[in-house]
Amino acid sequence: MNDTILTRQDRGGVATLTLNAPEKLNALSDAMLDALATAFAGLEDDSETRVVILRGAGKAFCAGHDLKEMQAGRQAEDGGRAYFADLFARCSDVMQAIPRLPQPVIAQVHGIATAAGCQLVASCDMAVAAEGTRFGVNGVNIGLFCSTPMVALSRNVPRKQAFEMLTTGAFIDAGRAEALGLVNRVVPPEALERETGELAASVAAKLGEAVKIGKRAFYEQLEMDLRGAYAHTAEVMVENMLWRDTDEGINAFIEKRKPDWQR
Repeated sequence: MNDTILTRQDRGGVATLTLNAPEKLNALSDAMLDALATAFAGLEDDSETRVVILRGAGKAFCAGHDLKEMQAGRQAEDGGRAYFADLFARCSDVMQAIPRLPQPVIAQVHGIATAAGCQLVASCDMAVAAEGTRFGVNGVNIGLFCSTPMVALSRNVPRKQAFEMLTTGAFIDAGRAEALGLVNRVVPPEALERETGELAASVAAKLGEAVKIGKRAFYEQLEMDLRGAYAHTAEVMVENMLWRDTDEGINAFIEKRKPDWQR
């Protein structure tokens, strides 16, 4: 994908996807959502890619939905009901695709991440933010409660803080986002790309199949009760232990050498 609304660059097992509509603050327009859906579908069976970085071009990560495009949808005979239903369903599908991907997805955030843009950060597996970044689910300020962004946000930050953000529309800074658990770390703007790349490289250096099975189990066990979660993850560990590469990894650790992994 070159010179398009979403670009991709591959290096060392890391695919960097860049939201490339800086003039619209990388809004999640119909075209952007379609591009993300296509990119994520292509990553599902991509055995060469071990980690995905999601970033934004220009001065912001993502400002949420394209409000002008949404207003144009009102011109339909039904006042936009069918268009809005389709829009939010497609956006929800894109957000849900991220935890289903076999690769960990890291959001590289700068500028602003608002409304569905904040939802996008919350949907990623990890996030690194530049100092000065602002986060908000601020739809309530224009009369539109961020109900779908609320799903991802409330699964990342404590309930009362999420509700305050949703009902006041107030922004939080990167430091507060880190304290609440919305992002993993905050770094100087000039170090954002390097720090995100180093985190991605660290994950990419691990046994890919182990990270893949672990990510899937991570999200599966979150939906289970305690007993069920332990039973399920025990089965996952049994499967993992029986792999040739896991046997090799343990032997290499015991023998103080680098493992000879084959996948």
